[in-house]
Amino acid sequence: MANIVEKFGLRPYRKLDGTPLVGAQNRYIISANNTTAIYQGDLVIAETDGTITRHVANNSTAVIGVFNGCFYTDPTSQKPTFKNFYPGSINASDITAFVVDDPDAVFLIDADESFARADCFKNFSVTNATGSNTTGISQVQLDVSTSGTNASFIIQAMDISQEPQNSEISINNNVLVRINKHFYRSGTGI
Repeated sequence: MANIVEKFGLRPYRKLDGTPLVGAQNRYIISANNTTAIYQGDLVIAETDGTITRHVANNSTAVIGVFNGCFYTDPTSQKPTFKNFYPGSINASDITAFVVDDPDAVFLIDADESFARADCFKNFSVTNATGSNTTGISQVQLDVSTSGTNASFIIQAMDISQEPQNSEISINNNVLVRINKHFYRSGTGI
């Protein structure tokens, strides 16, 4: 069966020790009027003002985790609003993001080109694609061309997904990864 090529950012899969990741996430703040859209499955980083924003490709800043939606009071309608993405430029003082921030979380991500067995255990960057305003889902993929042993690469490949719809290794694969440069493991702070 041919692989299903679908961009979905990073999707929580399990914990590093093999146990289920039971939906654990923590709340963070997005600053009012932050112009950067953040989609479900995007990596996020800390800002010096105590808020978070979207991680962009080839940025070696330590990652807090994976964005999984947000809540804010709509500045126009004054109604509570839950979304699986932050559209950017929302002038609200209560923008709360939900982030899967466990340093031991394992995620599923789509590779942007063929991912070989020999690519396992390498460190990688991610592409810089923006998400979909229709679905709210990230379009970020594992950037196969940007890899190596450098610790500044954001994610580390662990295995190729074993799903039946992902069994053809000669084309884009779904890959199990962990956050290689995690904010809560780097010890540097901001």
